[in-house]
Amino acid sequence: MGEEVVFEEIRIPEQKWLAGVAFPAVLAPPSFPDGHPDAAGLAWRVQRGKAAVEAALRTSGAVLLRGFPERTAAEFNEVVEAFSWEELPYVGGAAPRTNVVGRVFTANESPPDQKIPFHHEMAQVPQFPSKLFFFCEVEPREGGETPIVLSHLIYERMKEKYPEFVSRLEERGLIYTRVLGQGDDPSSPIGRGWQSTFLTTDRKVAEERATKLGMKLEWIDDGVKTVMGPIPAIKTDSTRGRKVWFNSMVAAYTGWEDSRNDPVKAVTFGDGTPLPADIIYDCLKILEEESVAIPWQQGDILLIDNMAVLHSRRSFQPPRRILASLCK
Repeated sequence: MGEEVVFEEIRIPEQKWLAGVAFPAVLAPPSFPDGHPDAAGLAWRVQRGKAAVEAALRTSGAVLLRGFPERTAAEFNEVVEAFSWEELPYVGGAAPRTNVVGRVFTANESPPDQKIPFHHEMAQVPQFPSKLFFFCEVEPREGGETPIVLSHLIYERMKEKYPEFVSRLEERGLIYTRVLGQGDDPSSPIGRGWQSTFLTTDRKVAEERATKLGMKLEWIDDGVKTVMGPIPAIKTDSTRGRKVWFNSMVAAYTGWEDSRNDPVKAVTFGDGTPLPADIIYDCLKILEEESVAIPWQQGDILLIDNMAVLHSRRSFQPPRRILASLCK
């Protein structure tokens, strides 16, 4: 079977069109001549038409796979496996998560009333995933979208509006500081404890893994303070030959708040000087303006190029269950 019949590109109202390119690309099963969609599984299709998905991802930065029969975590895991991309263990990330099956775990488990601000996945550590999968196992009763935005657009708008600030970011990078408890705190959007952050209960092993990431640890009474950086805030997307706003600055400054953490101290310039609040909040506004938010439907799979696209999460009314998988 040729690739041209494995996937069909469709349009949905929420997409944006930028220089004639759909964001995100939306792929669905092709229809038979009688109008009924071909019901073959997505994992089967990926094995035959992976190049078509990769081409859409390269062009658009994000691909929504909609209308396929997959409904369970195990079926989603089969789809992830079908791509044959190497898994990236979730070491150093902030979000509380639980492994579900195989390479699949829950997306950020913070409470439904909390928004998760825009970020590139694990931009605050040197080893970050190149691609992310999100899967809608249970669609939200209300809200709960995962808005996405093209990172190079944010860089261009910020560079135009705040050239001095962006120059300082490019020169100095950022330092991220976070205090972790021992165990996970499900009430916090950054509630991952140090044991699950470093996948160990041994402090020495945690220190070794932190050192590999270039992270400093300072042990305190009920946990550990982690200091990461200076680390670049702007990167070059070599696939597309353009600069991208690759950081978790807005997420940290506006969202890294719980009983242990003050978001204003969570991220600074690479020389330790504070960031200007007015510019951070204007950046948040620009992110929202440029973003696309597509309501989840059960069975949806959203594939994101982590270098090209930032993502976030809106608050929601339960139930909602979104699963995730990270690839090197």
